[in-house]
Order: sequence, then C-alpha cells, then structure tokens
Amino acid sequence: MARAADLKRRLGRLAPGGRGDGLAWARLVLGALLVADLAAALVIFKPWGGSAQDLFRQREALSRDVARRREAVLKLRGVVSKIETARRDADRFVAAYFLERRTVSSTVLAELDRLAKEAGVRQKEGSYLFEPVEGSDGLSIMTINAAYEGAYAELRRFLNLLDRSPRLLILSDLQAAPQTSGAALNVIMKLNALVREQGGAAPALRSSAAVAPAGEAARP
Repeated sequence: MARAADLKRRLGRLAPGGRGDGLAWARLVLGALLVADLAAALVIFKPWGGSAQDLFRQREALSRDVARRREAVLKLRGVVSKIETARRDADRFVAAYFLERRTVSSTVLAELDRLAKEAGVRQKEGSYLFEPVEGSDGLSIMTINAAYEGAYAELRRFLNLLDRSPRLLILSDLQAAPQTSGAALNVIMKLNALVREQGGAAPALRSSAAVAPAGEAARP
C-alpha cells in the first residue's frame, strides 16, 4: 500500500493539478511538434520564393538574359574575326606594295628607266626624298620629281605603262609644256611610292638625291 501511494504522489508531481493538467501538457507537446513540422515544411518548400507562376516567369527572364549574352558573345567573336582578317589583309598589302627602304631607290628608279625606254621617252634629271607617314610605325612615302621629254603619243604610252606597273607608283601631279621647236613635249611629274622602314619609324625627312637619266645610275 505504501508503494502504491508513493507512485501516486510521483505521478501527481508529473501531472500537477490532476487529469486536466495532463491534457494541457499533451496539448503543449502536440503544439510544439506542429510548429516543428511547419518550420521543416517552410525550409523544404520555400513558399516565400513565390508561386509556381512566379518561378516560371523568373526562369523565362533568366533564359532570355542568357540568350542575349550568348548573342553578344557571338557578335564579339565576329568582330574579332573581322579585325584579324583586316590585319592580315593589311599585312599582305604592306608586304606587296610597300617597298623596303634599303632597296626602294634602286627599285623605283630602275622601274622608271625601264618604262621610259619601253615608251620611247627620254628621262631627264630629277630628285626624290622621303617623308614619314604621320601616325604610322616605320612607314614613309618616297616622293619623286621627274622630268621627261617626248612626243605626245610616247608620253601617253609612258603614262599607260606607269599605270599598269606592278610597282605601286602613284602619280600625284603632272605638268606638260611644248618645246619651242618641234612636236616634242616637256613633262614634269610627281610620283609617290610607299616605303616600309627597316628597324624603326621613318625619319622626319631624307635628303634628296638626283634621279638619273635613262641608262645612267642614280647618284647616292
């Protein structure tokens, strides 16, 4: 009997106030479990991220942004490809039409001498000089002032041959005057040739030198 009474007292301590207090404790425990379940559901399902429709709209917006960025990357690749192509074309143009500084004088003068002989005109004294191309690295222009004598048909043929020359000789000025006697003409022309310097930028100005008549070597 004493043991039963002691057990009853202990149960009374666990559930003070009798049966009603025990139900209150049970409700409190169930409420705590419900709160825990709700917290777990919030963590798993994240309803604050919006509804399924909101998430769909966000996904569509991200997809459009990715597409725009991909298109921008493709455009940049196209621009880079065009720049590389232009650089290669420019290098080929320079290699083909810009003469080397160390050989340009002899090359150009020899070409003019050949064309004059083929056209039948007589080459007179002249001069040439070099000027840098502003803003370039190692490029310059050779300006040739040359005088010729011949008939109209011969000079016309000379200009035609000059236009079809494999050397890029640019005619920038031409002055013609008839001689006092005969049908011959005196012609003074200014020609330009493109030059690439060796080992550095072009100098500000090169001293001029005479253009030799046909059949003679140019003076240094």
